[in-house]
Amino acid sequence: MGPASAHEDKAKPTDLENVASKMSSLSLSIPMPRLSNRGGGPFRRRRSLKPVAMAGEGGRRASAAEAAAIVGGLISNPVIGWSLYTLKTTGCGLPPGPGGSIGALEGVSYLAVAGIVGWSVYTKSKTGSGLPNGPLGLLGAVEGLSYLTLLAIIVTFGLQYLDKGSLPGPLPSDQCFG
Repeated sequence: MGPASAHEDKAKPTDLENVASKMSSLSLSIPMPRLSNRGGGPFRRRRSLKPVAMAGEGGRRASAAEAAAIVGGLISNPVIGWSLYTLKTTGCGLPPGPGGSIGALEGVSYLAVAGIVGWSVYTKSKTGSGLPNGPLGLLGAVEGLSYLTLLAIIVTFGLQYLDKGSLPGPLPSDQCFG
């Protein structure tokens, strides 16, 4: 296998050369957009966007109770969060506000969350599933937030009781806003 075999190896293309020759024979085709004068230019009419989401489940509108629960829950949950933060930092609930309006909003918020959780538990016991999702999933979101708020209430009230030995009453007292 002398010099003749070395010459034969040079005459045969290697695998790398085969791949390179095949790659060079390929032509790349890049699709280009078609240019036409029909409707082109900066002033062309654009397609309008159409909403995909339907109100409610299967196009069904929310009942009055569902709508009230959505609105009430979306307002009540943040109010209770503010109330719990104030309770933990000051030892008192929210101040009464002008004419008692903030204190009344706080009290109604606790009742609204209790009502949403109660409705959810009742529905779960009767149907085996929670509340319907409602329009855009808002009722389901309010239901979940209400359960989280209930958990936060239990934790914050428990910590308040351990720290102070009691919970503030629903009306202003000498200790809070008296």
